[in-house]
This record gives sequence, C-alpha cells and structure tokens, in this order.
Amino acid sequence: MNTLVRKLIYVGDPMCSWCWGFAPEMESLADDYPVEVVVGGLRPGPSAQPLEDRMAAFLRDHWVEIKERTGQPFDTTFLDRRDGWMYDTEPAAIAITLLRELDAPATLGYFTTVQHAFYAEGRDVTDFDVLADLTTGFGIDRQAFRERLESDEAKKAAWADFSRSRNWGIGGFPALLGNLEDGQLALLARGWTEAGLIRTRIGSLSEAAAG
Repeated sequence: MNTLVRKLIYVGDPMCSWCWGFAPEMESLADDYPVEVVVGGLRPGPSAQPLEDRMAAFLRDHWVEIKERTGQPFDTTFLDRRDGWMYDTEPAAIAITLLRELDAPATLGYFTTVQHAFYAEGRDVTDFDVLADLTTGFGIDRQAFRERLESDEAKKAAWADFSRSRNWGIGGFPALLGNLEDGQLALLARGWTEAGLIRTRIGSLSEAAAG
C-alpha cells in the first residue's frame, strides 16, 4: 500500500453504467486503500428523464458496449418493460449517503449491491422499498432505514454530495481522487480506468513526492 495516499475518494452514481463497469476495478483498489464514496448525481430529481423509446435504445447500445468492454453483466430486458418509468438517480443516491452515515466502511459494498440489483437483476432501484430491501446483510434496521429514506435530512445529504462533486470539478462518472497525506486531492481517474493504471499513477505521485 502506498502511504502517500491516505484514502481514495470514489465519485460515482449507482445508476451510472460506466460506474457499474468500473466496479471490479474499484473492488480491487479497495483491497489496498480505504474508500470514501461520494455520489455525484447523474440524473437526480429535476434532471430525471422518462424511459421513452429513443432513450431505451441508446441505453441498450451503451450497456452492450460496456458489457463487451468490461465483462460486467447487464439485464437489458429491463429496458423493455418500464413504460413511463423515470430514470431518476436521486433515490439511490439518498440511500447511499444514508448507508454511509450509518456504516461508512460498508458504503462501497452497498453501492455495488445497488448497482448489481439494477444492472444485473433488472430491479427498480428508484423504489425506496427495493433500496431498503437491499440493506439485507449489512446489519441495518430495514424499517428504520426505509423511513429515513424519505426524510428531508437524507435528501439534503445526497444533494450536498452532488455539490461537493461539482466543486471538485467533476462532471462525469466514475471519477477517483486520492486524498494525500498533506490534505490535497489528486485526480487519479476520470472515466473507466483499469486498476493497474490507477496504481501506476499512485506510484508516480510517490516518486514525485520523493523528489
């Protein structure tokens, strides 16, 4: 483990398809570094879009491309049965930030669980009931979690993450930052990137610091 990087800050969205493609890389990196998950806000609330025919076709092509590139599973049949469904990433983002509040080290695991439910199983993760069900195995009180998902405080926490992401200049996901020993942030990845390349970049930071 490289000691110059104290932790990794992963900025993503559980309903971002390239973030799902990035999941194995992120899992590999998490074996070596603590990870803080920040939700960036892909299509939250006012930015949500209906899953009409054109968008469904675009997503299907996109998902097939990512599956071929990364090997991650995608259930494209989800796109055929959601008449009037809104691609709203706010509920899942709220769930991620709430889980982080309750058990920060488990956040990446829950993030990946939500991703898998949506992309590989075709489950509707815009539904708070589904998001509460997905806490199984995380030692969370399901009913208490479900009730808090609709609170103003939980929603504010998610939108605070969106703001933090924008303040860092991040407009696309996934993105990965290194929190350095001196408190500075270093951009390690913007977009899907192999874990090996990220480790190389971390090593280059150490060499530069050693001078």
